[in-house]
Amino acid sequence: METELSQASIQVLPPEVVNQIAAGEVVERPAHLVKELVENSIDAEATEISVDFAQGGRYVKVTDNGLGISPADLSKAFLRFATSKIRTSDDIWRLSSFGFRGEALASISSVSKVTILASQQEQGEGCRVVSHFGKLSPLEPVSRSRGCTVIVEELFQNVPARLKFMKSEVAESGQIKHIVKALALANPQIAFRILQDGKLLYYWPSVSQKERIEAILGVKPLFEGTAVRGRIKVRAFFADPHQVSRVSKNMWFYAQNRFIQDRSLQAAVMEAYRNLLMTGEFPYAVCFLDVDPSEIDVNIHPTKSQVKFVNPQDAFRAVQGAIREVLVKAPWLQEEKNAITYVPTSTPSLADSFSLLTSAPPSSPMVRQSSTVPSQPTPLMFEDEAFHKTQYREKPEVQFNFDIQNQSSFPVNETKHPSQQESMEITSTENAFSATKMFSESSSQKPLVRHWSLLQVIGQANLTYLVCQNEKGLVLIDQHAAHERVAFERLMNSWQGHKIPIQQFLFPLPIELSEEKMEALRSRSDAFLKLGIEIEELGPTTLGIKAAPALIKNKILIEEIERFASQILEWGDADLMEKAIADICARMACHSVMRAGQSLSVPEMQRLLEEMDEFPLSSFCPHGRPVSVHYSWSELEKDFGRRV
Repeated sequence: METELSQASIQVLPPEVVNQIAAGEVVERPAHLVKELVENSIDAEATEISVDFAQGGRYVKVTDNGLGISPADLSKAFLRFATSKIRTSDDIWRLSSFGFRGEALASISSVSKVTILASQQEQGEGCRVVSHFGKLSPLEPVSRSRGCTVIVEELFQNVPARLKFMKSEVAESGQIKHIVKALALANPQIAFRILQDGKLLYYWPSVSQKERIEAILGVKPLFEGTAVRGRIKVRAFFADPHQVSRVSKNMWFYAQNRFIQDRSLQAAVMEAYRNLLMTGEFPYAVCFLDVDPSEIDVNIHPTKSQVKFVNPQDAFRAVQGAIREVLVKAPWLQEEKNAITYVPTSTPSLADSFSLLTSAPPSSPMVRQSSTVPSQPTPLMFEDEAFHKTQYREKPEVQFNFDIQNQSSFPVNETKHPSQQESMEITSTENAFSATKMFSESSSQKPLVRHWSLLQVIGQANLTYLVCQNEKGLVLIDQHAAHERVAFERLMNSWQGHKIPIQQFLFPLPIELSEEKMEALRSRSDAFLKLGIEIEELGPTTLGIKAAPALIKNKILIEEIERFASQILEWGDADLMEKAIADICARMACHSVMRAGQSLSVPEMQRLLEEMDEFPLSSFCPHGRPVSVHYSWSELEKDFGRRV
């Protein structure tokens, strides 16, 4: 065999073989064919595009009202590397079009029957040409208005090996729908008409960018944000964390308006929603990256579905920033009609977050009720009341016309003093909790939107959920999740203000890491110092921790450093320090606040609602779980048969 191979002469492959090889890259599946044809229509400045497909994409018809093709150029369109988009190699680095290689039609026509009807006249004659598996027919005159129609039939009929690798008709059709949605999302100025088997599937008229995205994603309202990092600008449209998907395909990315797939940018979106989503939840987001042509390479993938950035970390930060900077303001709460703005005279200290510990739950669940809302929130009792005392400006009393009776016969367990509770598991040191008193947050005097404190507290259900109401219906609040968010936000604020006490280790705490992870962390000691963590190398694969925040358990510290190293290897270090802080704070908050099953008095419940108003993202715990569940009065009336 080796002798036969060594004696074989080098052959120049015939054009039909070359085109079929190229077709295997450019037209990997029918959806890629549709993408190439629609992008040609967009490049031709079409304002109306119609896509009709059948048989899972083995039949495709794309019609547009673009510039058309002249009779002289119609036959050239089927030649490989024939294009009107570029002239020199330098043009590749300043592209303003989707197509540029001149391969698509040549590749498609080699594995199918292709018919093109084109005209450059508003009214009058055009031309038609047919390529039957690469063999061109003579031009024929036809009557049609300006634009172009491309009909692809019998796809892969002459390549049985490719045909058998096509997925089911349903799967291929689903991918085509995904591609046409992606193209329509980025081109709201174009009216799209999508048909399957001759029946209208979608019609998207020419509208604004936001309206087009809302129509295709089926999600309202969407919020908009922008950010610039380096030479990359991002404009993002996204939904609030209440509206999520179970799949990641509802995150869409565009570079120079070109639909791309990029795992790093997906990670940037997920990072923007950090501490707002549960595991397995994905947001709705559409991100447009505007990049200097010299900063991006679009010629790295046969289907042009991937790009390479000169500075990928800037792309990551820009996407993350465009979304996160809006999310942290919780705009979905600010749009509510009943929101009232007030200003606190001072901000509670961090220790307040850990002082709602109460007595152990009784043997059976209970409900505690109150028919009034106090006009002034009653501060909770702490070990050092003078230190933790908080004052608020007077707020108007909230009254609701609901018939709720105060059933005083229900048993009531008074809250015990915090000193009677079991010590909290924040760190292995006994004075960890008292250490939190060493730093209290100063007043920001920032106007806050009243949302939670407007609720009327009815009582506590199952010693776990606060039962509240407003004019819209009932609201159940998970006391642990709510308090966890409050504690988490205060920990984050304290870390950012460099108010975390640091403990020095008598001997460095060793961590065994792989050589790759050691290399990832080797040059980032300054970044760790921002966390209050001092590290040194003890060996080729051993990292030593000389100092760390007093509130962090050693186990948590080791796990987070290992996770941080893994993320650097996978995504780079873009904004990962803040994520590391958030992960640690989320763990600390979870293990140090009130639990389900703890009894709360009405003033304590009211105080928790007041604290929730201090932080816009109080709708979610740091792990993304929802804090509240709402039941409208109309839902209850239907359940009770009072409304049909």
